[in-house]
Amino acid sequence: MDLLPEPLRSIFAFVIVLGVLVFIHELGHYLAARWRGVHVEVFSIGFGKRIHAWTDRRGTEWRLAWLPLGGFVKLHGQEGPDDASPEARAAWRPGQTFHNKPVRDRAIVVAAGPVANFLLAAVLFGLLYMTVGQPQPNTSIGTVVEGSAAQRAGLLPGDRILSLDSTPISRFEEVQRHIQPRAGQPVTIQVLRDGVEQELTATPEPREANGATSGILGISGGAPEFRRLNPLSALAAGVSQTWDVTVQTLGGLWQMIAGQRGTEELGGPLRIAQISGQVAQLGVASLVSFMAILSVNLALINLFPIPVLDGGHLLFYAAEAIRGRPLPPRAIEYGFRAGFALLIALFVFATWNDLSSLGVVRWVSGLAG
Repeated sequence: MDLLPEPLRSIFAFVIVLGVLVFIHELGHYLAARWRGVHVEVFSIGFGKRIHAWTDRRGTEWRLAWLPLGGFVKLHGQEGPDDASPEARAAWRPGQTFHNKPVRDRAIVVAAGPVANFLLAAVLFGLLYMTVGQPQPNTSIGTVVEGSAAQRAGLLPGDRILSLDSTPISRFEEVQRHIQPRAGQPVTIQVLRDGVEQELTATPEPREANGATSGILGISGGAPEFRRLNPLSALAAGVSQTWDVTVQTLGGLWQMIAGQRGTEELGGPLRIAQISGQVAQLGVASLVSFMAILSVNLALINLFPIPVLDGGHLLFYAAEAIRGRPLPPRAIEYGFRAGFALLIALFVFATWNDLSSLGVVRWVSGLAG
């Protein structure tokens, strides 16, 4: 990676990271379909024109395409009788069509993709904890920004934070989560300094971003310590870390919705490519950790109850299970249209954030005077 120039390194790392995540996601759909007796016609990594393809003995075409922004699994009879031509219906394999399966089986096939991404994250975290080691809980302060709220409160490098507003703190990440929504509000900080507990009060400074205000204390964490775990403990810790990342991600999303956190953190493919290249330069362990976090995000995004995504399909299946029959075709059609429009809007917004973070927007504005 270090031998490649920055643009090529980012592209190469992006293709590897996204390729692995997409493959595992689609593999979850594929294996669940095979388990529930549904024939899989196509397994594709990427979209667009095929680079290479081959067909296995079961009749599934395995495809690699040019555009590495996702993938798909085409299930046999997925479109349903009303949307298929007479020729297509005549070619269906009896008992192996997706639309004829009970709603439970269809839900299992759809949910298997996000579940596979959660499992991948747990395995990747577990591998890191077996090889590199698990970061041990550490709330010590590494640096204090000069002139910051932390310095004015008397915090010093080497202090270990015990609690914030009487809430015990075991990880440094919890400090940020506690401070961000408390801009301008006094926070009581219990620290351990040279073996003696002290109580200090700091008022986080407000920071404006995209119309949202968040609190800043002005400290960074100390160097983490790592401890290698045995395989069983590492896997259990990997599952726990996957859960923690899930909770933190949902919590951050809720803060954005509530206006407590700026939306500039939302990124798209360009941001992922940029970060992939930067993380890859730090080493394999950092890239694997980034891949695990991204795998959790991919699972959560796909579980959002938005038609077109897996979560939208599961929402329709839940309604079908409650009603005892599928939703009307027109309701499903309108749902998919609305979902597609929402996804396009989110993609445009995320891409705008990407371009802004890369300085492209400022550059274009400068050209326009």
